[in-house]
Amino acid sequence: MKLVLRGHHLLCLKGFQGYGYNDDFVENMKFINSKRKDNTTTISLTNSADDICSSCPNLKNNLCENEIQNNNINKMDKEVLKKIDSKKEYNSVELFNKIDQIFNTKESVSKICFNCKWHEKCLFYQKLSNNR
Repeated sequence: MKLVLRGHHLLCLKGFQGYGYNDDFVENMKFINSKRKDNTTTISLTNSADDICSSCPNLKNNLCENEIQNNNINKMDKEVLKKIDSKKEYNSVELFNKIDQIFNTKESVSKICFNCKWHEKCLFYQKLSNNR
């Protein structure tokens, strides 16, 4: 399977535990999260709406309907994609291993995760907070 994911969603998937905007979004996130753990899955990166966004109730005309939120999301993507070659297609398991190496402290994700509305519930962020 091939997935298309925006930069910050690489971190979101690591911390996902079942919360979301609605049931459709949560089910899609569960599906993608299971596929990203499959060694036969490949991932292409983007800085625009992706396979996760496709189930978001806030997605309108391929953008988050709230302009401020859309700008914040773009900034989060940029921070992640600065560290990863977005023109390359990745094996999913290898990519997420790389993510673990790059984003392994709270400081390494501070510009990405801190302003996220889910950071208090995110297992990935909480683990980094505990690893200080």
